[in-house]
Amino acid sequence: MEAGVRGEGVKETPRVSRASGSSGGAAAAAVTLHAVVVDVLLEIPRILNTGLDVETLSICVRVCEQGIPEVLSSVVKELRKAAEALKAAENIS
Repeated sequence: MEAGVRGEGVKETPRVSRASGSSGGAAAAAVTLHAVVVDVLLEIPRILNTGLDVETLSICVRVCEQGIPEVLSSVVKELRKAAEALKAAENIS
């Protein structure tokens, strides 16, 4: 087994072989690699004590893979501008 980052609460992760003689083996390796990546990514919220769970982390990863953060950040910026405009209008009234 290959050791991941050594520290408290960090478990050993299996080595993923990239060489495979069949597509079934490649699919299994991809699933294993995904699981290892999720485990490693899950350490970040654990270290930062954010309370982010596996399901939420998986959703965040899929969103990032689809390029949605750029679109979402634009929407958030527009909503912030609209909220500021509403607050300014309320202060004037």
